[in-house]
Amino acid sequence: MSTAVDDAAAELVERLLGGQRAALARAITHVESGAAIARRILQAVQPGAGTARVIGFTGAPGVGKSSLINAVIREFRSRSKTVAVAAVDPSSPISGGAILGDRLRMGEHGTDDGVFIRSISSRGHLGGISATTAQVVDLMDAAGWNVVIIETVGAGQSEVEITQIADVSVVVCAPGLGDDVQAIKAGILEIADVLVVNKADQPMADETRKQLVAMLGLRRAERRNVPVLTTVATTGEGVDRLVSVVEQQCQRYPTPKRGQRPHKRLQTLIAQAAARQLQERLATSNEAMIHDLCTRVSRGELSIDSAARTLLDAVLK
Repeated sequence: MSTAVDDAAAELVERLLGGQRAALARAITHVESGAAIARRILQAVQPGAGTARVIGFTGAPGVGKSSLINAVIREFRSRSKTVAVAAVDPSSPISGGAILGDRLRMGEHGTDDGVFIRSISSRGHLGGISATTAQVVDLMDAAGWNVVIIETVGAGQSEVEITQIADVSVVVCAPGLGDDVQAIKAGILEIADVLVVNKADQPMADETRKQLVAMLGLRRAERRNVPVLTTVATTGEGVDRLVSVVEQQCQRYPTPKRGQRPHKRLQTLIAQAAARQLQERLATSNEAMIHDLCTRVSRGELSIDSAARTLLDAVLK
């Protein structure tokens, strides 16, 4: 990597670690765009990360995640905590950028220096988050924010990747949106550390809460004691209780320290880097070999799995 890139990365990281919002915003842009400077930035911030509590909010579209997070930010600020939010939005098929802009629902915090909100494009990544979410969380963590909140894109039952990054996963449900079906499915409800029935002022809210409690009774013993709370994000009802429960859940983990992050987050980062490097090497693989493998699969001489193993063996050697 060139000296100019090294110098630029070092200067940006110094400002980021000093708490400058503009430096954090620029670093996130570099990471999202895959710029050459991104790897140097991410390496340099590692020793500074580890002090933030990371909370994931997930759930189906329409349950009010953004409005609830807005109220949660307000409650954390009343407790003198600084809050950074990574809101993962669906991506535009044209520009690749975020198109919903969930941070607009959190607009009341726009002038608060203790709040930083960034929309991140999912860029087609499955699992409710983006391919760079864990890296963005590291940047926010290193920049000194006390609480980092991740809002998933709202894809439904498959949003389970959040558990690989967040210390505490909050699954948000709403009355009348099929939660009676969700409650008996494996998937998103299975990964909840806290279950929340939002819009609790609407009909069927209590019925939904009871269904979720019943669902918990079918889980393994160690996963039955999940709090089931009710909130009304628009009025703030129940939000103080939610934040208190989230903070209690965080106590399951050691006190945050710089340079000491949960291994599951580091494991996610390492696995993502390995997958990215493998994809790059596959893209430059021997075309003749790939053509031969395709021909043999078409003839029924090889299974797709066998062909994949053959290709990986050749690439990894």
